[in-house]
Amino acid sequence: MPKSKGYRNRTRSLLRKERGSRSIVSPDIYLQEYKVNDKVIILANPSVHKGLPHRRYHGKIGRIVEIRGRGYVVEIIEGNKIKKITTGPEHLKLFRG
Repeated sequence: MPKSKGYRNRTRSLLRKERGSRSIVSPDIYLQEYKVNDKVIILANPSVHKGLPHRRYHGKIGRIVEIRGRGYVVEIIEGNKIKKITTGPEHLKLFRG
């Protein structure tokens, strides 16, 4: 049988919540509003599959470029390239630093 190369392959420990933590996303995440040029950390929340960024961007710091509906476009520098990722607010956290 061929090896699976799915979107979430090899993410057993990366995309897992801690034991005993609640699986429901708290509503304050959806009430948090980000503005253009805010710096954010991409932290993939595995309990919400919609708008989930790829695992290679987990923990990266980026800048919000655009707001699309209820989602955000985040610009990340990956090596010497600029990448744009569209993700939901449940996968973002404001960077204070």
